[in-house]
Amino acid sequence: MNNYPKLYSINKTDKETLLKWYKILFLGRTLDEKAPNYLKQAIGWSYHAPAAGHDGIQLAIGQVFNRETDHLFPYYRDLVTNVSAGLTAEEIIYNGISKDADVAGGGRHMSNHFAKPEWNIHNVSSCTGNHTLHAAGIARAIKTYKSNGVAISSQGESSVSEGYVYEAVNGATKEQLPVVFVFQDNGYGISVPKKDQQANRKVAKNFEGLKHLKIIYCNGKDVFDSMNAMTEAMRIAREEQHPVIVQANCVRIHSHSNSDRHELYRDNNELGYVLEYDPLAKYRRLLLRYNRATEDEIKVIEDEVAAEVKVAHKKGLMAPHPTPESIHDFVIPSPYVSEKYPDGTHTYEGEPKKLIEGLNETLKAEFRHNPDTYIWGQDIANKDKGGIFNVSKGMQQEFGKERVFNAPIAEDFIMGTANGMVRFDKKIRVVVEGAEFADYFWPAMEQFVETTHEYWRTKGQFSPNITVRLASGGYIGGGLYHSQNIESALTTFPGVRIVYPSFADDAAGLLRTCMRSEGMTVFMEPKALYNAPKAATPIPDDFEVPFGKARIRRQGDDLTIITYGNTTHMCLEVAEHLNQEEGVNIEVIDLRSLLPLDTETILNSVKKTSKVLIVHEDKVFAGFGGEVAAQIAADAFEYLDAPVKRVGSEFTPVGFNRTLEAAVLPNNKKILDAVKELLAY
Repeated sequence: MNNYPKLYSINKTDKETLLKWYKILFLGRTLDEKAPNYLKQAIGWSYHAPAAGHDGIQLAIGQVFNRETDHLFPYYRDLVTNVSAGLTAEEIIYNGISKDADVAGGGRHMSNHFAKPEWNIHNVSSCTGNHTLHAAGIARAIKTYKSNGVAISSQGESSVSEGYVYEAVNGATKEQLPVVFVFQDNGYGISVPKKDQQANRKVAKNFEGLKHLKIIYCNGKDVFDSMNAMTEAMRIAREEQHPVIVQANCVRIHSHSNSDRHELYRDNNELGYVLEYDPLAKYRRLLLRYNRATEDEIKVIEDEVAAEVKVAHKKGLMAPHPTPESIHDFVIPSPYVSEKYPDGTHTYEGEPKKLIEGLNETLKAEFRHNPDTYIWGQDIANKDKGGIFNVSKGMQQEFGKERVFNAPIAEDFIMGTANGMVRFDKKIRVVVEGAEFADYFWPAMEQFVETTHEYWRTKGQFSPNITVRLASGGYIGGGLYHSQNIESALTTFPGVRIVYPSFADDAAGLLRTCMRSEGMTVFMEPKALYNAPKAATPIPDDFEVPFGKARIRRQGDDLTIITYGNTTHMCLEVAEHLNQEEGVNIEVIDLRSLLPLDTETILNSVKKTSKVLIVHEDKVFAGFGGEVAAQIAADAFEYLDAPVKRVGSEFTPVGFNRTLEAAVLPNNKKILDAVKELLAY
């Protein structure tokens, strides 16, 4: 039994507030019922998840939310929540019919995903429940910066089955974060009843063993119980700095959405039952029964709402749609631009440093440069250890546990809370070790994909300023999950930059540019080169390498080799060997940046040499080289004197046994044979 203070009741609450709440509820219901008509008239709102039956808890969420200090993450059924938080009928309709004026993102996201980023009402994804991680991340920032705010995450009870929800709640309890997770329980996940989702009748009971977590159960159909529950939840989160779960019992009066037919799986008794428990009808009856409002007063409000919605409807119809040309706007923010090193080269002649030294020193330098920089990941800050490869060694000692800390072994949590924390302030930069090895990054892919389209989806209102470090590649005898390459998968997503250095100076320069830029960058680190003497170079203290600028490592005019990462050194060795033995001059281009790609340097070299070999460590089939080859074929076909050839891994996983690894990965001999074949063509 909950014993939270009963601050609100039909008799305790002043009349002005009661009537204000009725207007919010009636406006929400009017819009909720109007939404399907737009689809029927082919105007829009092709996805609508009705809020009817959730009205009490949704009113309460919006009323306790303070746009000046708090952060709200609503889900797709939270129409009344958004109206209660202050969105107008106009703004709701703009979103529903996907107009350019939609404050959530200008029609770029599906209807019913209401948001207003300038008010800290965040634009969330259609991946149910994934925003719990973002709420935990921004709550971390709220706590770090000693703000007086609370993060509120709202969702349906079935979405709690998702693993990242458990990661979010677990992380929030470990860090004791000011976040309120609201579970709106209507008993169904589309057509799947709750009994098929979990063992407990109330999903919040799954979390009762977690320390530092308060759980409040309330009647989400009742305005007053919901207000009392949410008020207490916000107090606990704000004053006690503990996470809270509010489990609100609701009913779903209509189908899951306008593409669902609930009469196929709900009988007439149930459909009649949910109508009896309509929160709006109950609230209206209470106002009249306890003489807190008259029929005339209620009728005035209802007429005002009808007029307001009518005006909003007309404005919505007249508002322009997004233009076709706008699809390329806000894909990714403009990067930091180096004035001193515009082409990413230098003439510094100091002592060579290993690639791992370049990374470590640059991380520390950038942490000194920007005090709003943070790093976390698995195993990165344990006494004198700094990650499995010691890239972050010494950082926690210098910058403290608030800026450098270990995360749970939960890759989705690492990525998702990064997405959340950078929402707090544009000056914040987060570096995450996305996984100890790149091949372990797959659990984080849901959050990675989510983050790649945040800037586009919000029409430039939110930029995830994150650098994701991944130790990549083989040649270490690592085998499965320790030696694979994943860059070809990552480069298929717009909204992210992918860089892959081969030498210490480029590693340092690219990392500095990543950490100073807005937007997300994946920084692939060839771990076999961390301590390799052949990758060591002098590094200027302030070196910067621009995105999308390849480096010609060796000039030549007989053949072009395009490469990156571990294979860059093999290609240089093969080129030098052929020059010494046969007088052949091979041009070697180190891409450094895969996304964006320096197509200009590639095409200029092809025009000069007329023969091209693309070499990378990843598999040939569906590898990144296929995209490079396609661009050459499309834009420089007339300059080619031979087919574009590729060398890479065999189409098989990388084995653990060294014999198997050597058979799978590219090497000097495979590259040499391919070069000779091309030269002889």
